[in-house]
Amino acid sequence: MGFFEKVYNAVRKIPKGRVATYGQIARLAGDPRKARIVGWALHSNPYKGEVPCHRVVNRNGNLSGAFAFEGMDEQKRLLEMEGIVFEKDGSVDLKKYKWDDK
Repeated sequence: MGFFEKVYNAVRKIPKGRVATYGQIARLAGDPRKARIVGWALHSNPYKGEVPCHRVVNRNGNLSGAFAFEGMDEQKRLLEMEGIVFEKDGSVDLKKYKWDDK
């Protein structure tokens, strides 16, 4: 199985109302040094609607750029629909919402 498929399998496991970081997904996919590659995998996700890419944020809880979704606010909208409340600076509180993959 290739790295991208491992990324998609890891992202499928993130529960509704939780987020994971790119680095966390890279670790779960078998190579913690490939956090940037996780971003590429999610950008080219062939499983739209099946792999919840919107649940992946950066290590500071910030959302991805507009290129990854259908507009700048779509990731935020999807996460809010799952019950995630954003900080005033627009980030996700990782202490509260980060998925414990252990």
